[in-house]
Amino acid sequence: MKTVTQINDLRATINQWRKAGQKIAFVPTMGNLHDGHLSLVDDAFMRADKVVVSIFVNPMQFGANEDLDNYPKTLAADSAALTERGVNLLYTPAVKDIYPRPLKEQTYVDIPKISNIICGETRLNHFRGVTTVVTKLFNLVQPDIACFGQKDFQQLFLIKRMVEDLSMPIQIIGVPTVREKSGLAMSSRNGYLTPEEKQLASVLYSSLKYAKQYIQQGHKDYKHIKQAMQANIEQADLRTDYIEFRDANTLAEATQDTTNFVVLVAAFIASARLIDNIEFSI
Repeated sequence: MKTVTQINDLRATINQWRKAGQKIAFVPTMGNLHDGHLSLVDDAFMRADKVVVSIFVNPMQFGANEDLDNYPKTLAADSAALTERGVNLLYTPAVKDIYPRPLKEQTYVDIPKISNIICGETRLNHFRGVTTVVTKLFNLVQPDIACFGQKDFQQLFLIKRMVEDLSMPIQIIGVPTVREKSGLAMSSRNGYLTPEEKQLASVLYSSLKYAKQYIQQGHKDYKHIKQAMQANIEQADLRTDYIEFRDANTLAEATQDTTNFVVLVAAFIASARLIDNIEFSI
């Protein structure tokens, strides 16, 4: 696996592949890789000749009280895992290369309305940071395909919208969430948890499955279902941030006429904020 940090080196390698007519897939990450990230790499290899992975901890998407300074940096282990997976190119830029100006002066990409709901309601400008850095990375790598995990449903939805709105010639692939045996969605933030806390956190997925089953049985009292989910989650010593019932096609709030659902949840346990979702139809 080749590793580059400079934009010129990245572009030179990409240009060689383009001249050879090879198809390129891209997996952007913030590092601290787990099996969920590696499943994105595996999916990318099924769709392209060459796979590029980036590792960049993006300061623009972290809020003032979030864990930017403490975000785990495990480049050596990440590089070894990606090498074993057969990744062709790893791009690890410095902040100054991605953001040459102070963040408050940096050009950004913002998607109105849907960036400020669900996770965006409490994480001010988080998705602005995501869409800005993904746009920049797309401009640098210029992939044919990019793979993102379905665990962050809102992020995936926004990136698909951004690519459509800005006419980017990139196919966005949503890859199913990888889970631990307990059902807990794999996340870099799971590393903050003890084994006991991980087991408690599996309540998020079991609550989502309860909501899916109840709605598919024909129940549409979302308030009642939400209350039952919240009680179940908080009995496991988690603190609920939100539970949302949304139309999976639009992210609008679910109504009695909704047929394609996504139920989303976020909760705190210890120092970690975990998210999960379940998508289904009736």
